[in-house]
Amino acid sequence: MSSVIKYPGNARFGASVSFDFDAEEVWIGEQPENAHRPGVLSQGAYGARVGVPLILDLLAEHGVRATFFVCGKDALRHPDAVRSIIAAGHEIGHHGHSHTSPTALDRDAERAELIDGLAVLRELGADVRGYRSPSWEFSPHTLELLTEQGFEYSSNLLNDFRPYRHASHPLAEVPVSWILDDAPHFWFANDTWEKTIRSPREVWEVWQPEIDGIARLGGHVMLTYHPMLSGRPSRLGFIAQALTHLRDAGAWIGTVGEVAQLPGLETVAGALPAPEAPARLAPTNEQEMNR
Repeated sequence: MSSVIKYPGNARFGASVSFDFDAEEVWIGEQPENAHRPGVLSQGAYGARVGVPLILDLLAEHGVRATFFVCGKDALRHPDAVRSIIAAGHEIGHHGHSHTSPTALDRDAERAELIDGLAVLRELGADVRGYRSPSWEFSPHTLELLTEQGFEYSSNLLNDFRPYRHASHPLAEVPVSWILDDAPHFWFANDTWEKTIRSPREVWEVWQPEIDGIARLGGHVMLTYHPMLSGRPSRLGFIAQALTHLRDAGAWIGTVGEVAQLPGLETVAGALPAPEAPARLAPTNEQEMNR
C-alpha cells in the first residue's frame, strides 16, 4: 500500500499533534451533577491552569505547531488559556460547546452547539476550520451541519491512517485512533477505580510500533493528548519523546488544518458505515458486463 499524499519537503510520512482541551466541561457535559463536585472538576481545571502553559513551552522548544480542539464552555471559563494558544501560533478547532455527544442531541440542538461554540472561539480570535466531536462520534446530521456552518474538515473517524475527502460532503477527514490517544492509557476513572494508571514507558511501547508502522506505509500519524492528562510533569517527557521520534523518523509535522489541505487526498465514497448490511453482495464489473 502506498500513499499518493504529497507531504511538504518530500517527507515520507506526515504527523499532527492534537490536544483535546477538555477542562471542567468534560466532566459536566454528560454528567451535569458533576457541576457540584469541585474535586472532580479540579482534574479538568489542572489542564487549563497548569497543563496548557507547560505544553506551550514544550511545543515552542521543539518548534511544533499543534491543533487544540476546544469546547466553547471551557473557552468561556478559561479565555486567557485559549488566547495564549492562539498567540503562540497554534490552531484552534471546535470540540462542541458543551462536552455532549452529537448522538445525544436532536438536529436543532446539535446545530446550536456548533453555532454557540463557534461564536465563543471566534470572539477570542480563533480562525476555526475543523471539528472534533466530544465523543469522536457523528449523528445522522453532523456532516450536513458542518458543511452548513462552513467547516473544512472533520477529525473524528477511525477508518484509515491517511486523510481523505468525503464524497458525500465537501469536507476532509483526518482520522484519529484510540491507540495514539493518551486517554485510554492515562485516564484514571476515580468513580469506579477499575482503571489503573499506566507509566509513560508502557504507553510508549504501544505508541512507537504504531508510529513506525504508519511511517513505513507513508500515512499520517495523529497524536491526541489531553492537557489535564499529559500536562502532568511525568508525562511532558512522553510528549517530547514522541516529537523527537517523529522528527528523527523523517515526519513532516503540520496542524490538522494543514493536513486537510494537502494535495493528493483520495475522495472516499461510503466512508461512514452503512446502518444495515445490504441484502446481497453488489455485482462485480465483470458480472455486470455478462448480464
